[in-house]
Amino acid sequence: MNVIQKVRSILQELRSGARPAAAAENWALAGRLLSRMTSDQAAVQQVVTTKDLDGLAALLDRIEHRVADVAAKQASQNFSEADLAAAMRAFEKRLSLGRLADESRLGGRYTSGGRKSSIDGIQPPEGFPQGIWQALVRAGKLSDLGEGFYSLPAHGA
Repeated sequence: MNVIQKVRSILQELRSGARPAAAAENWALAGRLLSRMTSDQAAVQQVVTTKDLDGLAALLDRIEHRVADVAAKQASQNFSEADLAAAMRAFEKRLSLGRLADESRLGGRYTSGGRKSSIDGIQPPEGFPQGIWQALVRAGKLSDLGEGFYSLPAHGA
């Protein structure tokens, strides 16, 4: 669940009135999350202090459209096959090194644990534009886990 989805679920819970005792806590959480997602702090403050559900929905819509506009702009970039291959190699190397580091951690008895790594996704390596990772997702070579994390697609799914 990404941040926008979390705030949407808070909005839904506030509208339903299912847990009136948690309303203040939900508004505070929504305010904290929204303040990280937009630079319009005055709008966030007004929506939260007035507890305006429609204003919260409108603010979320504005934020989502900005996110969608950025994603569409990045998606319109064309990358060469060489760029995609280089990004994929860098991603696979970072993932394998992360897994190796996780597997070789020392256990409680000063020896390696011999266990399998539980790392499924990573943040992609720097040095490549964000749009290249989305292009690899569209090509089916990566899976977008949300919040900047990607993984290799699950086999047999």
